[in-house]
Amino acid sequence: MNIAAWLLKKKGWTFSVKIPPTPKCVVCVAPHTSNWDFIIGELAIHSVGMRAGFLMKDTWFFFPLGYILKKMGGIPVKQHSHTNVTDSVVRAFNATDKLWIAVTPEGTRSPNPHWHKGFLHIARDAGVPVALAFIDYEKRMACIDRMFQPSNDVDADMAEIKKYYAGFKGRYPEKFAL
Repeated sequence: MNIAAWLLKKKGWTFSVKIPPTPKCVVCVAPHTSNWDFIIGELAIHSVGMRAGFLMKDTWFFFPLGYILKKMGGIPVKQHSHTNVTDSVVRAFNATDKLWIAVTPEGTRSPNPHWHKGFLHIARDAGVPVALAFIDYEKRMACIDRMFQPSNDVDADMAEIKKYYAGFKGRYPEKFAL
């Protein structure tokens, strides 16, 4: 048992992967109501010997934390800028044989029913599936549970994905808005 698995088990958490092996995917993670979600998610993925990069607000990438986050696979995203993160991540998928990128479509730890749709555009344009992952504090369980293949109807895809997440509880359930 590695240290990540040991830490999760010690805190009463379980983690499982119920999807078939895939070399490339966008991992959609919700609910996202606490900074602890990042810690739980990283411990969970490493507990099974896997690795996923992640998109994170650029303001977290200050010294020395930024160095650590980049080593862990972090990709800084500038909020409210006109840079095209979607195209950049699609190019990254096209340039490699293996890549998992985790995103939290809520984009904030505050209630936000208007989830960001960029992850669906990335998956569709890169021709990769979306792996649906949850962190449920009530059950103390994290899981990569289901594969979702995006269509050309982003709004319908988002509605379907939100339905999937309806039963999960974040650390602060009142902050989780569908």
